[in-house]
Amino acid sequence: MAMLGKRRPRRERSGVSGLQGRQPPSRAPGKEASAVAADGDARGVRIERLAHDARGLAHDAVGKTLFVEGALPGERVDVAVHRTRKRFDEAHVRERFETSPERVTPPCKHFERCGGCDLQHLALPAQRRHKQAVLIDLLARQGIEVEAKPELLAGAGHGYRRRARLGVKQDTEGRLHLGFRARHSHRLVDIQHCTILAPELEALLGPLHQQLARLQAPRLVGHLELLASDQGPMLVIRQLKSHAVDREAWYAFGAEYGLHLAWLVGRETPEFEWLTPRPSLTCRVPGAGETLELSFAPGDFLQANAEVNRQMVTTSLSWLGELGDIPVLDLFAGIGNFSLPLASAGARVTAVEGSPSMVERLARNARSNWPGQAWRVMARRADLAQQAAVDDLLVELAPEVVVLDPPRDGAESAARALVAAPVPRVLYISCDPATLARDAAHLLRGGYRIMHVAVADMFVHTSHLESMLLFEHPHTERQRQGASADG
Repeated sequence: MAMLGKRRPRRERSGVSGLQGRQPPSRAPGKEASAVAADGDARGVRIERLAHDARGLAHDAVGKTLFVEGALPGERVDVAVHRTRKRFDEAHVRERFETSPERVTPPCKHFERCGGCDLQHLALPAQRRHKQAVLIDLLARQGIEVEAKPELLAGAGHGYRRRARLGVKQDTEGRLHLGFRARHSHRLVDIQHCTILAPELEALLGPLHQQLARLQAPRLVGHLELLASDQGPMLVIRQLKSHAVDREAWYAFGAEYGLHLAWLVGRETPEFEWLTPRPSLTCRVPGAGETLELSFAPGDFLQANAEVNRQMVTTSLSWLGELGDIPVLDLFAGIGNFSLPLASAGARVTAVEGSPSMVERLARNARSNWPGQAWRVMARRADLAQQAAVDDLLVELAPEVVVLDPPRDGAESAARALVAAPVPRVLYISCDPATLARDAAHLLRGGYRIMHVAVADMFVHTSHLESMLLFEHPHTERQRQGASADG
């Protein structure tokens, strides 16, 4: 097993980040400025690469950084600067003089307006190379050198998204809008078709537009949530105030399209209510020689791309290899997406979550998959934002593998705890590569080394990426192997 990541001297910071947030314009509308290329070519600027957020990156004649919407590496474009910052400017394309060979026609007609996808103009293989490069770059900013290209976990480029939230708004002229937010705006873009939605969900877009127009009080609908489960599509209506006639209209809609239907009613303290018989919602994940079924409830976290999630679980089992009867601690365990597959490989898993209802869901999933053997996954509650809570778990359980699958804020407290009390292996699954890189730096300073790296293209056609890193602590790993040999 080769070491893939190691510490190197920290690079001097440039003061410019590819992840700069978008802010209100500093120029008045219509007050745009042109930029001249750093190479002196009068025909605009040359795009050097993609920034982390998928904007083209260039430099003007005086070397100031430009972030250019919709531009691709290698293209020469005439741009108009619409936001000026101290260290960089933001611009959009006025004219394209040279076009990248990797530019493609976006598959969705809403691409230039909808804020849901920002990479549909780039060929799929190039999108994925960009995401691998982003992870390498963010690790490098923390002084971590990755010696091999990250593995790529990827699925279909369309029809993959099994959950989505659609905004609903009635404008001052009484027109109803249903869709996703426009890019850089709170305005809704009406969506009739969506190439990335699961087919059974996309088929509902047209009927939902018609249904909203039939309601007596459409202004009371805040948003709609769509979810594809093993039991069929589900719709949750965010209803700001109860309305008896519209409730019946929704019930009829659910019956017509075979939906599991619920609504969340109330402004301040909304209450959840099923409008159709309560289903037992499940999804499937691979285990070691078996397929596992996980139950979930509306509002639970569920990976949006089922195919890529299966690859992530399978890759985790492959990286960790023979687990035997070792203790594993799964932090931020959710509904058991990784806990149960690891238990199926023989590990004794303690799965930890912060929500009491989620802890019960974890326990129930263990019982339903292994009747009479629920001990294979012990579900517990703890506040994982507190390092002391993780310290206590490490001391009590002495795990040989720790799994981290945190939200976007990352797992800095857990990383610090793992430095104070090292374990043989740490598997880190991340939805934010920047916080992953930050936490990886803590672990490497604590003596860990990176053994495997992967990028999961969970959200195709967007700049978002999931990452997986497997760390090993050489000292504790040697101890573990020695104890195993003695046994």
